[in-house]
Amino acid sequence: MKTQLPDKGGHFGPFGGCYAPETLMGLLLDLEKEFHKIRRDQKFRREFEFYLKEYAGRPTNLYLAKRLSAYLKTLKVYLKREDLLHTGAHKINNTLGQILVARRMGKTRIIAETGAGQHGVATATAAALFGLKCVIYMGSKDVRRQSLNVFRMKLLGAEVIPVESGSRTLKDAMNEAVRDWVTNVRDTFYIIGSVAGFHPYPVMVRTFQSVIGQEARRQFLSKEGRLPNYLVACVGGGSNAMGLFHAFYKDQSVKMIGVEAAGHGLHTHAHAATLMKGQVGVLHGSKSMLLQDKDGQVQMAHSVAAGLDYPGVGPEHAYYQKIGRAQYVAIDDKQAIAGLKLLARTEGIIPALETAHAIAYLEKLARRVRGKASVIVCLSGRGDKDMGQISQLI
Repeated sequence: MKTQLPDKGGHFGPFGGCYAPETLMGLLLDLEKEFHKIRRDQKFRREFEFYLKEYAGRPTNLYLAKRLSAYLKTLKVYLKREDLLHTGAHKINNTLGQILVARRMGKTRIIAETGAGQHGVATATAAALFGLKCVIYMGSKDVRRQSLNVFRMKLLGAEVIPVESGSRTLKDAMNEAVRDWVTNVRDTFYIIGSVAGFHPYPVMVRTFQSVIGQEARRQFLSKEGRLPNYLVACVGGGSNAMGLFHAFYKDQSVKMIGVEAAGHGLHTHAHAATLMKGQVGVLHGSKSMLLQDKDGQVQMAHSVAAGLDYPGVGPEHAYYQKIGRAQYVAIDDKQAIAGLKLLARTEGIIPALETAHAIAYLEKLARRVRGKASVIVCLSGRGDKDMGQISQLI
């Protein structure tokens, strides 16, 4: 499985690393060794590719959005349809990969954190597929606004534990999952849902999600005979964006744009624009950009999209920003809802609220472009899970 690794300590430039309690260090070192083994193991690769194809539904389509493109005028928009995967989002790519690693390590209990619920559903799905016990931690605020996904997880046999501490969202769910893991290291495997957390998780998740960009690159070259001008994807922790971006990392002609959540506005404290407004700090085991106050305390994030409601971001994204390889922008709640409506009414596709941030940014990008430009948007998930929330918002 070809991938460009960080250094031996898990650093992407000044970001990343492994800031873990002593109880977890042995387990993380074992996980790193196992990850390096499976990268060279053709049997593992064949097994992973089998489940991606036969179970998850890969490859996903690269769809030319003709009516959306006509509306935008200057952009020819292709949608990478991760929303068509089993469970409704890109998260299944990573959970299938990690659960295969967990089985190799002899683990019998799976835990995970979730915000929008899609990672929780994907983890519960993979655990059911292989007959493993599954526990999902989810902020109680997210339990309410993502009740459909909570029901799906329970139906799949997972125990869903609402987290009442802090902001009662994704950050706090991750805190509780780590506490569980420290207590149950012998039989438990923690499936982290994004390119964040202790090394080797950022590179491991990116590796399993990089199938998005690898497929998109081949598909676009087949359709257009060249590379796209832009890649656009929403960024919370950043796994769908890094999954798309990584295959194009060396293609300097391809501009990468990650879209964060501006929430109620960047002038307020109610946003989740970590890369635009954050500072360097350590959260959940790695150094990256972080929303924090003047005393270094983690600030509460806000987004209408539960999957973007996180005060940190994957360290590789922070590195991409530092070296200028990717640009990061922000879209607020109202703009995201407008983006959701736009895609629904031009293409008959209702995106997840997370993905709607990327769609909304296209209108801004279209005004910047001179002449014509092509863009691939990672349609990371579908909006089924958000219907209750959207019906109240609109």
